[in-house]
Amino acid sequence: MNNFFRWLFFATSLSVVSPSFADEGMWTFDNPPMKKLEEHYGFKPSAEWIEHVQMASLRVGGASGSFVSSNGLILTNHHVARGQLQKVSTAKKDFIKDGFYAHTIAEEIKCPDLEVNDLISMVEVTDQIQKAIDKLPPNSTNDEKNKARKAEIAKIEKESTDKTGHRSDVVELYRGGEYWLYRYKKYTDIRLVMAPEHQAAFFGGDPDNFTYPRYNLDFAFLRAYENNKPVHPKHYLKWNTDNLKEGDLVFVTGHPGSTSRNLTLSQLQTKRDLSLPLGLQQLKTRRDALLKYSSKGEEETRRAKSFIFGVENSIKAMTGYYDGLNDNKLMSRLEIQEKDLQAKVSKNGELSKLTGTSWKNIEKSQELYRARAQDFFYRNLPSSSTLVSLAGLIYRYSTEVAKPNSDRLEEFRDSSLDSLKLFLFSPAPIYTDMEEVLFATDLHWALKNLGPDDSFVKKILDGKTPEALAHSLLSGTKLSDPTFRRKLIDGGKPSVDSANDPLIVWFSKFDSELRERRKWYDDKIQSVNALEGRKIAKARFALEGKNIYPDATGTLRFSYGKVAGYDQGTTHVPYKTTFMGYFERSESFDGKTPFEMPLKISKARNKFNLSTPLNFVTTNDIIGGNSGSPIIDRNGNLVGLVFDGNIQSLVGEFAFSGNEQGRTVGVHAKGIITSIQKIYNMPNLAKELLGH
Repeated sequence: MNNFFRWLFFATSLSVVSPSFADEGMWTFDNPPMKKLEEHYGFKPSAEWIEHVQMASLRVGGASGSFVSSNGLILTNHHVARGQLQKVSTAKKDFIKDGFYAHTIAEEIKCPDLEVNDLISMVEVTDQIQKAIDKLPPNSTNDEKNKARKAEIAKIEKESTDKTGHRSDVVELYRGGEYWLYRYKKYTDIRLVMAPEHQAAFFGGDPDNFTYPRYNLDFAFLRAYENNKPVHPKHYLKWNTDNLKEGDLVFVTGHPGSTSRNLTLSQLQTKRDLSLPLGLQQLKTRRDALLKYSSKGEEETRRAKSFIFGVENSIKAMTGYYDGLNDNKLMSRLEIQEKDLQAKVSKNGELSKLTGTSWKNIEKSQELYRARAQDFFYRNLPSSSTLVSLAGLIYRYSTEVAKPNSDRLEEFRDSSLDSLKLFLFSPAPIYTDMEEVLFATDLHWALKNLGPDDSFVKKILDGKTPEALAHSLLSGTKLSDPTFRRKLIDGGKPSVDSANDPLIVWFSKFDSELRERRKWYDDKIQSVNALEGRKIAKARFALEGKNIYPDATGTLRFSYGKVAGYDQGTTHVPYKTTFMGYFERSESFDGKTPFEMPLKISKARNKFNLSTPLNFVTTNDIIGGNSGSPIIDRNGNLVGLVFDGNIQSLVGEFAFSGNEQGRTVGVHAKGIITSIQKIYNMPNLAKELLGH
């Protein structure tokens, strides 16, 4: 990239016109904030330190984790491993309720469909993608440019995968200001090692969720295997059992899912006025249906428990986002920052010419999207049913893989197929009775909001009630059988067509309409947001340079902060909690749900020092997806495990607030090792972690 374009090609957060908070930023590993670390903490990590923590940090499904032994041991959250625990549980053995404890390698159980990724290299490919766009005629439309951009990305990913055998993802940073090729070592033989019982991991339940002080052993251990043997990573995090002190410098290395800090004001208004309130309504509808289902009996409760956990967690998080965007002070601050950026750009002829009408074009795209909002929120097929998802994926797989790689929908590119098949062929149980509830609930959502006379509603229901249609299709499909699903995929389109599976046949009736809607969104909304947003990104970088960080994208990031309590009202919230506080909180509620003390912990009360730290808070900048991220000290050793943020941190979706009241909440490394040794009696695991 020549100097002019390097000068232009990057983006920033919404804080471009004022200095960022000291601990702000989810930084990429190619651009760690060395100057800020030296200025604020007198610490400059070496290249070896950076490489070490990068290679030890993992993406675990859609969350985070880390290698913590030379024998492939992985540390993550209980709530990250929860889905796998649910899938290997049965009516007779509930590993979520009772916990899972493999005292030997032989007792470890394979996860049905978990993929773990280790980022091993990053290569910038911005020039290559820009050249593909530049080859188009000067009068090309945004959707034509967007198509060329996607085709080049598909080409880069395929060439890399074919050449290296590694998972290869092109990552868009700074809203298109930069593109990087990330290559991952992929592990799909992941086995459960240890997870405490649900009540220990989620003590306090939904009332305590996103709050602090907390008292949770929200951790789990997995192990990565290759060729039926544990892997031996070169880089893993050593365990630090020393007490953390308030003010200590700590780092979080994980995979934050997404942030919206450098969206335009009009895009944030769409989230506030449309996406978030409608999303919350739908989640609450699903939660209520699942609670009704779970009330039928003990087995229904077991089956629905994890789904309810996830839905309630999402409701609380989205409520925090929604409240943040309805905070007039925050929105005023963001509006001022956008206007200041526009004013600075207008004073620079080169930048003014570059951005032109970019903000207005994005605003128009948002108006178009809002006008078709019903199509995207109501005129859609059930998305919470696993069986409906499988039907759609299998039907589209049979048609997409026959196309050239660059012409496929993104999820069917060659670079994504192995990961997709892990889900398609998963042996995890599917409970048809619960699926019917989820299916019918989503159909009722469309019926309620569009009315019985809506053409789409008439088409999907075909004269039946939601319950009758769900029962008819799900009782007739064979898609619960992974062997049948594999047969369809291996046989291609002829096999899918001849199978005459009722659920796939039903999906096929709507595929063309759903594709049209997706194409419209890509051409009219995504292309504008991507390409016009990229122009704004260039202007931001011209003003700020690379002292800024990109929005989170589900890729590996590096944040720094300090261990610190905070003031709330007239009280000071302590930086740590202890096991003593754990017992006291339970006793304060007379041990009533969800504050009952787990039996294993209660029995071990006299076996260890109750002043042992349990949870703690830091000022690190995190967001959803950071669950399971290691908390690391100056020496690159593990001192804790991210499992939550407090309610004040949720505004971090749009702006950082960590130096005020927003906090990262972690499980203390000393609390974890103490529980393994004194509560769960797993000496072999403790020895492996401590290196002896």
